[in-house]
Amino acid sequence: MSEVVARRVSWDRRKSQPARGDFWACCPFHQEKTPSFHVDDRRSRYKCFGCGASGDHFRFLTETEGLSFPEAVERLAEQAGVALPAPDPQAAARAAERAGLAEICEMAARFFQDALAMSGGEQARDYISRRRLRPETVREFRIGFAPNGRDALKRHLIGKGVDEASMVEAGLVIRPDDGRPTYDRFRNRLMIPIQDERGRVIAFGGRTLDPDGQPKYLNSPETPLFHKGAMVFNFHRAREPAHRSGQAVVVEGYMDAIAIAQAGMGNVVAALGTAFTEEQVGRLWRLAPEPVICFDGDAAGTSAAHRAVDRILPGLRSGHSFGFVFLPDGKDPDDLIADGGLAAFTKELAGSQPLIDVLWSREVEAARIDTPERRAALEKSLEELVRTIADERVRRGYQLDIRLRLSNLFYRQARAARGHGGRQGSGQAYGQGNAFQQAPSGPARGSDLPGSSMFGHERMLCGLCLKYPELLERHVERLAQAQFGDVLHARFRDELCRIATELQDVPVSGFFETLDTRFFQILSEALDGPEEAASGAGSGAGGGQRMVTRFHDLLQRLPILRHEPPADFIEDLFCHTLDVLELRALEQDLEAELAALGDGLDEADWERIRAQSQDLARRREECAREEQEIAERGKVFRSARPAASTPAGAAARARAAMGQGAIAGAGG
Repeated sequence: MSEVVARRVSWDRRKSQPARGDFWACCPFHQEKTPSFHVDDRRSRYKCFGCGASGDHFRFLTETEGLSFPEAVERLAEQAGVALPAPDPQAAARAAERAGLAEICEMAARFFQDALAMSGGEQARDYISRRRLRPETVREFRIGFAPNGRDALKRHLIGKGVDEASMVEAGLVIRPDDGRPTYDRFRNRLMIPIQDERGRVIAFGGRTLDPDGQPKYLNSPETPLFHKGAMVFNFHRAREPAHRSGQAVVVEGYMDAIAIAQAGMGNVVAALGTAFTEEQVGRLWRLAPEPVICFDGDAAGTSAAHRAVDRILPGLRSGHSFGFVFLPDGKDPDDLIADGGLAAFTKELAGSQPLIDVLWSREVEAARIDTPERRAALEKSLEELVRTIADERVRRGYQLDIRLRLSNLFYRQARAARGHGGRQGSGQAYGQGNAFQQAPSGPARGSDLPGSSMFGHERMLCGLCLKYPELLERHVERLAQAQFGDVLHARFRDELCRIATELQDVPVSGFFETLDTRFFQILSEALDGPEEAASGAGSGAGGGQRMVTRFHDLLQRLPILRHEPPADFIEDLFCHTLDVLELRALEQDLEAELAALGDGLDEADWERIRAQSQDLARRREECAREEQEIAERGKVFRSARPAASTPAGAAARARAAMGQGAIAGAGG
């Protein structure tokens, strides 16, 4: 085990005892200064006592290098000199055929590389210079040149003993149907090898050097080695940096991927076409749980993103999704990097939109909702799309999220139609029976002012329920029983629980007007952001505008969310916040009972009060311990994954640098 791990860490000489197979190092899975990562050669196991990572040889390779389990087995067997069981004869024959074709592709790659440096490759070299590709980048990506002759590659391969049938099978030459001689598929093109997960050349992409040449980009055809719908470009290079950073970036073309990699971002891959397949989606999820896909900001890029959404939706599962970035119109990643360096491209990535936002915008911006029939049509369209999600937990989360958005959209449209536009929290709102009522937003008790911790905890729970609807579904009974001190928070919570339970089968278009008006004060701010809510924008179809400030208030209270902590951490934080509210309610109950009893305590009263006090003390200790554990875990996430490169992210990093815990800021 230590031999496998040693390639990733440096052993701590003071704590390690090699003779006993006992090794210690700083953890490769998160940043730390004091070694807490332990390897036990006798048990063939590793464990980090800081972040909890643990496993065996195979788990270590799959976690650090992104290998699949079979790939990890092959790697370790090769290193150990152990022969794996032979495949069946038919599988062995197919493997031998693929190996032979891969060898032919490798010969072609070397030929194209040599041709780039020779006479005739001037035009290709000029193009490389215009794209600002450095010599080391050209060597790393094995960029080459296909000469303009009819059969230059064919003649070269024949000289190497390759028969024409194998060249055709490898997709390198074309055999005309009319019986004419075979000829090279790629001519007068800049050649980029497409490599598999092991780094073997299995196909090529060729960029024409003729200004009038068509197609502009030409890929190898389907072969026994190359299946376009299952491949992504640069996967084998991006796998390790993607696992190290926890993120992967997907661009449209391989030249974009090469430019970004040259700029210093190794976790980048390219799609071989804009229509994602199920196989490509699964492959991208092997790189990171939520890859970010970059599209051009023009109509074609938007259309490609919408097609991608439809392909991705059915396969969504817990913890796995995609983010979407739309680059400025007319700009590609190479342009951004040329103008502003990698920071300019990274800034665009920081503004990525969740898949559900792209889906929502697409449907809402194309809809009219000025009649009951049209509102029902929009709701039906969204329901049918969400119903394609196979994972039940994700599907239910999407359904609840969409229903909340529709409630807000329909409510604002109804207000605008009646001439009552403006900020939803202004006190006037549309309610049941068309009655307008004052919506009090002040705290019910003087101890729970907006600056107090209880107000902050209540606000935080409201925000978490909206951002993570699955938490609302799992803890709806406990949330419904929690005592909220602020009337606005309490009414919002009540209506939120109604939507998740008794109204879950009722169309939104049929119940949104029956909800308490105070519900929309928080909902509008959370879904539209304080700026849009204040201006009354988006009261019609414009409610599908990009939600730049969505959950702004929640992120201010919980900056740890900028570091994208895992779902179990967020759920623990949610439950702890409920614990804090329940503890506060117990304290108030005890205070009220003591005040009611006054000086007239008998022995039975005293025993009851003593038992309640002991239970309260125990709950306080549990809460304090939970908060400390959450704060320690939060430190690990902050060190392992920096916040987004935005002004808000910088503020979050500043708070982290000052040593704030995970719960810090919840009360302000």
